[in-house]
Amino acid sequence: MIVGIEGTIERKEPTLLNVNVNGIIYEIFVSVNCSSKIIDQKVKLYITHIIREDSQTLYGFLDSNEKKLFDTVIKINGVGPKVALAICSTFTPSSFSQIVSSNDVSMLKRVPGIGPKGASRILVELSGFIIDTDENEDSSSSNLLEASLALESLGFKKDIVSKVLKNCSGTNTSELVRQALKQLQK
Repeated sequence: MIVGIEGTIERKEPTLLNVNVNGIIYEIFVSVNCSSKIIDQKVKLYITHIIREDSQTLYGFLDSNEKKLFDTVIKINGVGPKVALAICSTFTPSSFSQIVSSNDVSMLKRVPGIGPKGASRILVELSGFIIDTDENEDSSSSNLLEASLALESLGFKKDIVSKVLKNCSGTNTSELVRQALKQLQK
């Protein structure tokens, strides 16, 4: 699994990069926001590698928060990588988290490929879900995010996880996960 790429840009389009890494050129899809921030020929990207039956695609991000946003959104049923990339192109991670917290369907409908039903579904799926917004954000919310992702990876539903984590008071991620698992076992 490819998780990061560092190399020289051979070709740059608004949503696509060709990056040369020691003679191997990778095609990497990026958001418009990410592409506009790239000013140098040398680039280092966080990668989400999606393997399907008929293709392997790479999605690149300069910002780890944008990668987290992308990875979170593609887990929602009916939202594929193209729509997730459109969300990343339309909103920054901090503005997207504000849209989720204010439950703003009309703002989310501005994203190409998302209609009223899709916007509502995304907001319902992400309600109570914490997205890292700043580098300066306090560690408690990042611990909640990590705990939430860990519990979801174990197969628990997002809405149940968010309800359980609200009742937990751990100081680090492992304590939060432990407390949540005890509550989920009941």
